[in-house]
Amino acid sequence: MSRDSATAAATSNAASQNVQAVQVARLYYVQGLTTDAIASELGLSRPKVSRLLSHARRSGLVEIRIHDPEGQAQTLEAQLHARYPFLRAQVVSVPQASAEELWLERVAAAAALGELLRPGMTVGLAWGNTMSAVGQALTPRPVPDLTFVQLNGSANAADFMSGFVTDTILRFARNFTAGAQLFPVPTFFDDSSTKAAMWRERSVRHVLELQERAELLIYSVGSHTASTPSYVYSAGYLDTHDLDSLSAQEAVGDIATVFYRADGTDAGLSLNARASGPPLAMIRQAADSLCVVSGLGKVAALHAALAGGLMRRLIVDEVTARAVLELGCRAKN
Repeated sequence: MSRDSATAAATSNAASQNVQAVQVARLYYVQGLTTDAIASELGLSRPKVSRLLSHARRSGLVEIRIHDPEGQAQTLEAQLHARYPFLRAQVVSVPQASAEELWLERVAAAAALGELLRPGMTVGLAWGNTMSAVGQALTPRPVPDLTFVQLNGSANAADFMSGFVTDTILRFARNFTAGAQLFPVPTFFDDSSTKAAMWRERSVRHVLELQERAELLIYSVGSHTASTPSYVYSAGYLDTHDLDSLSAQEAVGDIATVFYRADGTDAGLSLNARASGPPLAMIRQAADSLCVVSGLGKVAALHAALAGGLMRRLIVDEVTARAVLELGCRAKN
């Protein structure tokens, strides 16, 4: 056989092998057949099928890509830290095209709190849908001499002490065999002078001093645009006049029912003078703070809170984290 004939024969054999390797690869990777089933269907031996699969991978006929959700989450964590150097972020992976309810479940489960809680600590705790989900996902673990103190009042015109709120605070306390200091005052006072007078009462001062001494604050950000609106918006704590006022004054979110604008500032927001939650200055100056957030409806509120330096730690799902970073890019341009 001449050299040209031998070359032509080798080329033909290689092309035939490639065609057969692609056929085998389609059955294996696309249709999900086993090597035994492929061997039976094509009249090949099982070792031959294995060799063809190996050839398909080596020759580039098949490319295997692994999309590591943890890798994506770590990239988002690094991007958040680069944009907000003060922040320690944990981004939680969620399945593609999954519902926001699942995102919240994953984020709540990630907020285990074990590494943050120490014996003798006082922990300030806000309330709301996210904190309720976190409380339900906790793993019981006693922490000696731990105390949870409620950060904002829970009474409104229809319910002096909301069972939803007290259940949340007490669930945290029971989980860690800890003490609980409730805060039985209105979420929003009708008159700021009434709040000022009550803030001088010794029983109220005791709670306020516990809040100020807290080594750790735990909360979410509130938003009326979330798919499940924050509890303060959905449970009748705010009337139409209040909501109109917040809109007119360009509030985008709240922490413990204290409202802020898109830049994280709160000066001039009139409802805050009647709010029972802690001043945002206390949030910024806390020794440590953890914000737990999930859902695209909270993107604007979270972005504003980050702009205002209103947290030191963040646990967030990857979809919301990506949207916050994209919003930050658009705001710069």
